Amino acid sequence: MADDKDKDQLPAQASDVSEIDAFLDHMKKTPAPVQKGGAGGGRLLFAMDATASREPSWDMAAHIQGDMFNATQGIGNLAVQLAFFRGFGEFKVSGWLSDPKEIHRLMSSVFCMAGQTQIGKVLKHARNQAASTGIRALVYVGDSFEEDVDAVGHVAGELGILGVPVFAFHEGQDPLARRAFQHIAKLSGGAYVHFDAASPDMLKKLLSAVAVFAAGGQGALNDYAEVQGGDILRITSQLKGDG
Repeated sequence: MADDKDKDQLPAQASDVSEIDAFLDHMKKTPAPVQKGGAGGGRLLFAMDATASREPSWDMAAHIQGDMFNATQGIGNLAVQLAFFRGFGEFKVSGWLSDPKEIHRLMSSVFCMAGQTQIGKVLKHARNQAASTGIRALVYVGDSFEEDVDAVGHVAGELGILGVPVFAFHEGQDPLARRAFQHIAKLSGGAYVHFDAASPDMLKKLLSAVAVFAAGGQGALNDYAEVQGGDILRITSQLKGDG
């Protein structure tokens, strides 16, 4: 994995239960941008806070991400880029990967380290990737926020213009993080979801839904719900009437 070179310039051209209800409602209203670099599949940036407070749940997230790929089988190729920050200004990204075992290996090799959040770097990297390779969505998983909310919100708004929704998954009860993540999600056209690390099934279900959305768009998500049933089927049946 190589350090991301943070570019501040905005790309010149734009790329074409209740919490689950709200989450998928946002997804239904979010069109998937046109992918660059040929047909087939979608690109999803998966970014995580790897500071010390996340250590208890890191292994859980590393395991769950594999289910994202399983959910997209038969839909199309899903390429995922892993990004994380930790320590004193350390921010790293992987290449684009489509093998869940390889991503799990990379995540398993990362250990959490004390440091401040660097969500602004994550959003800027997503903005630059939207111009260079094209991405359909950004998933961010974290539990705290220690940055200038206005500056971060500005970049989130740029992502909204570029058609890259941020799906912010909030672990824990930090009210400042909750407000910041909600702003990021709203400004980018994405969604905010709070989850409990003690209930991994909810996170697994939501991440799988985002992966299906990234790989095949809203139509693929509807088909996925028909197969999976349960909460996703109930939610999607409600969404079909929204137009």
